[in-house]
Amino acid sequence: MRVFSLADSIEFGTAVCPELWVSLASLLRSYTAAHGLNRERQAMIEADEKRILVRYGGNWLDLQRSGAKVTWKHENGRSGELEFTEAGRLRGASGPDKDVEMDMAAEAWARELMQ
Repeated sequence: MRVFSLADSIEFGTAVCPELWVSLASLLRSYTAAHGLNRERQAMIEADEKRILVRYGGNWLDLQRSGAKVTWKHENGRSGELEFTEAGRLRGASGPDKDVEMDMAAEAWARELMQ
């Protein structure tokens, strides 16, 4: 088992997390497009280095990133906080100590958003 140092943590937060963020935005684009194939409209996605906003009709998902931390909220008031792990997963998506693959989180968000 590898022990991470402070230097590793800084590198992870400044170099790796932005890349994971771009990947998460891409996954959301792919899954909302797939869920919208047989619909008259597609989800609209706005993304930059700190925020991803996905809209579909009156539904929306707002994701904001600060380092490895990701906060999310829906139009219905539901919200939560996750964090990227060194393995490229999201911690907290299924409970405080559970990690989930980013693609599984993105697919679940897309499915819920586009119901």
